[in-house]
Amino acid sequence: MADIEKVSMNLSVVDLGQIDLLVDQGFYSSRTDFFRAAIRTQLTGHEEAIKQAVVRTSSVIGVISFDREHLERMQRNNEQARIVVVGLLILDNDISPALAQATIKSIKVYGALRASAAIKEALADRIN
Repeated sequence: MADIEKVSMNLSVVDLGQIDLLVDQGFYSSRTDFFRAAIRTQLTGHEEAIKQAVVRTSSVIGVISFDREHLERMQRNNEQARIVVVGLLILDNDISPALAQATIKSIKVYGALRASAAIKEALADRIN
């Protein structure tokens, strides 16, 4: 675990005692092992909510272009983009309106948006 952060928390003495008992009984190798297992269990239980909540923000000064392949990759990963551009945003002609709707959560352009009329129509409620 190369990238780890230290977390401090307060527990009641009863909770801590129960954790220590489980460690003593061999269910966990240490308190840390218990906490990691508990956190993994909670994260696994909320995995779908986490995936749906993932939104990638693309902020650019200049020109940014999205093509079908890029958006399909985002769709496979259950990601959506919030795009903020100061300059030019290009949504390639190979992007279908359905794919754009599935992968683009919002667009804010200070400049120009270059996209087909069908894509602009499909994203009209998401373009600020």
